Amino acid sequence: MAVPRAKTAKAVTKGRRKVNMRLKAPNLVPCSNCSNLVLSHHVCPKCGFYRGRQVITPEVNG
Repeated sequence: MAVPRAKTAKAVTKGRRKVNMRLKAPNLVPCSNCSNLVLSHHVCPKCGFYRGRQVITPEVNG
């Protein structure tokens, strides 16, 4: 059975783990109807359009 020759330093272990723990920036794309930035494959909350069709009626804040 393999045995490590020396103790792995904390910085080495944490450096290896932090690559997978990074936060990724959201993939924002402009809405085809109103050019509002929305998540890809999601309904635009501003105008309610998805793939060129009105799927929800947006709420009026006021």
